[in-house]
Amino acid sequence: MPSTPFSPSIPSRPVYAGLVSQGSTPSLMLADAEGALALADLAARDPAVMARAHLIYVPAGSDHSARLQALRPAQFYQAPSFATALPRLRKALVDAHMGTAVYLAGTEGLIGQALAEALAAGLPLDAVQCEHRGSIARRMQCVHCKGVTENVTTDPFTCSHCGLTLFVRDHYSRRLAAFQGVCVDAETPGEIPDTQEIRP
Repeated sequence: MPSTPFSPSIPSRPVYAGLVSQGSTPSLMLADAEGALALADLAARDPAVMARAHLIYVPAGSDHSARLQALRPAQFYQAPSFATALPRLRKALVDAHMGTAVYLAGTEGLIGQALAEALAAGLPLDAVQCEHRGSIARRMQCVHCKGVTENVTTDPFTCSHCGLTLFVRDHYSRRLAAFQGVCVDAETPGEIPDTQEIRP
């Protein structure tokens, strides 16, 4: 499965350049679901990348853990959710030495949240590589109630916190690791467009 191509959009829309091996440099790898395939492709291009890799994997309904373990990373940890993996990720970021490479692969929700953690821990943005694989579901924040709805796949969608019908915008907050949703019928109450699947 190749990296997901996204249509050109506004400047705040994240762009994922893909993973490029930094060789046997100490590295922290985090992936969910099909993101495992991006790490497998990376290791196929340069097996040395796994020599000092601390790999954290969240299957998220698509379990590729056996394939990842077969790559023989220096450390492997599987978590049932990003929330469960978060303490380990934070500890690994605190313990990271200068020059540690960070590879993030999988869904935008995972990439965004993990990138925010890496930046908060003091890693420079250019130390983090990202590749989107799998679901194009979005992590959305309602600009009205500030609640976050995970795995949004339709536009418009209903805020899981306040119940407003929200328009899916490409505007992205790196700090919140979420796209922004705005009330779709604020000026014309009750006039809601037909629901469509989100496209890349």
